[in-house]
Amino acid sequence: MVTSAHEGMHRIFQERPEILAPVFGVLGVPLSEKATVDAVTTDVTEARPLERRVDTVLRIGPSDGEDFLLAIESQSGKVAGKEASWAYYVAYLQAKYRLPVLLLVVCQDRATAKWAAGPFDCGTRGWTAQRTYPLVAGPDNLPVITDARTAAKNLALGVLSALAHARSPDCEAILRAITTALQELQESDPETAGYFFEFLEINLGSTPAGEKLREIMSFVSYFPGRGTVRETAYLEGKAEGKAEGEAKGEAKGILFVLEVRGIPVSDSVRERITACTDLDRMDAWLERSRTVERAEDLFVEDPEVPGTSPEQD
Repeated sequence: MVTSAHEGMHRIFQERPEILAPVFGVLGVPLSEKATVDAVTTDVTEARPLERRVDTVLRIGPSDGEDFLLAIESQSGKVAGKEASWAYYVAYLQAKYRLPVLLLVVCQDRATAKWAAGPFDCGTRGWTAQRTYPLVAGPDNLPVITDARTAAKNLALGVLSALAHARSPDCEAILRAITTALQELQESDPETAGYFFEFLEINLGSTPAGEKLREIMSFVSYFPGRGTVRETAYLEGKAEGKAEGEAKGEAKGILFVLEVRGIPVSDSVRERITACTDLDRMDAWLERSRTVERAEDLFVEDPEVPGTSPEQD
């Protein structure tokens, strides 16, 4: 199931393609920095009864060689049968586009990265018909970046370093380095700084690393212009009262996650979210927004409690 973490993980490749060169560098695959990057449809469904969808597919146009496709998958853990899907993705995309295909799997822990590296064989009786070798980005090959100046020179790699090492003892130092670098960037390029802050906030979520990020954020002054859940709650809380401000901030956060995931939001759903003042209920909606398939599914498990418009319950 696609989650907001999945969305954030692969959307950064689409919107910030400059990340590809340094990531390919740590993987040992040469790629020119002037390569063009175009999104390709992620739907690899062939038969109606079976639907398959790659997280992201990009067409890479290097300045020094032939075009190729890069299929990107985000894995938070080992999933039985996933290797068969990966083999299918590679074979299908190669047949459809008549281009070479590379598969990149982005992992946040060593066990998952070790499993994802494969190789995965399809064959029997001593004969291999197909073998899949994914490229893997994870804690073992993404650098530990704990210096703010180093992080500032390559923000995208610094952010991925924070994700890949989220469970390591170096996590706090990495987060402090990247937040310092992004705070400085806020003055000259608030849009890019805001994007990477939001990317970290969504992907780290409620994990211990996410809690540490929020703790660090509470002591730095990069709120203006970011438009994140925390910023909105802070600014509106000062002007309108803490509870109401936090509710409006959470509403914007819920709508943001749904937007990032490409989930359509009707006017009635939007009104129900923005009208709610029950913070516990909105916390539940925010958590559900990461996994629901329809915006209306946010409300499926709601008890009848005050905080939303009666006619909409």
